[in-house]
Amino acid sequence: MWSRGSRPVETVCDPAPKPMPKGVRTVRFMIIVKANKDSEAGVMPEERLIAAMATYHEELTKAGALLDASGLQPSSKGWRVKYSGGKRTLVDGPFAETKELIAGYTIIQAKSRQEAIDWTKRFPNPAGEGQEAEIEVRQLFELEDFGPSEAVERFREIEAAKKK
Repeated sequence: MWSRGSRPVETVCDPAPKPMPKGVRTVRFMIIVKANKDSEAGVMPEERLIAAMATYHEELTKAGALLDASGLQPSSKGWRVKYSGGKRTLVDGPFAETKELIAGYTIIQAKSRQEAIDWTKRFPNPAGEGQEAEIEVRQLFELEDFGPSEAVERFREIEAAKKK
């Protein structure tokens, strides 16, 4: 069951979108898996969830939509850098606000926003079926979204060098 806003909408997951044709302009999206107390405690997901995620990512790969994906270690193994004026301060984890933390991500490319929505509706519940969880999806900027500039051209050169 899906809901838009506060009204639930019954839906059946659509079959995986067709493979990405070469040369088609795509849009990239990041699927962000929100952390919870278990992920922050370092509790590993159950085998059933790992298998569901593997199946989902295999489907993305077959369709040419998967760009990257990974789970993240708890924030206790991370750090932040705070900027204040010209000063940088390193702050070691863990971080208190679990709801603001990320436990993992998947980056996909799609032909449209709607295709990305179709893919995200198929994303397995990251906390396990029947549990409360949330994913967030954000579109990534493309270099074409910025006006022409010397700095943007430098990024184009970096992208070209990565492909060599």
